[in-house]
Amino acid sequence: MSQYPENYNWLMAKFSNVLKAHQELGKNLHDAGPLGEKEAQLIQLAAAAAVRSQGAVHSHCKRALAAGATPNEIYHAIVLLTSTIGFPTVAAALSWAKELIEK
Repeated sequence: MSQYPENYNWLMAKFSNVLKAHQELGKNLHDAGPLGEKEAQLIQLAAAAAVRSQGAVHSHCKRALAAGATPNEIYHAIVLLTSTIGFPTVAAALSWAKELIEK
């Protein structure tokens, strides 16, 4: 069984050059400044919540945990968005993060 979601595997098989370029861009963006991996993943997690992307919330939640973020830091990063993106969107993102954290 692959460690990646089925859709990612399909995209990689169908558009490998595009995904590899996207991954390289992501690496270059991370390397462009002083933020550490944990902080970068929490920012990307917040952005994923803001655009209501369940898959990206799961992905960046997983990456934030791997980078040393605690569940409470992840929940806090999402809760901080309440006045910006609204409570219903925050509640949805929290449920997506909780799914991954409690798995």
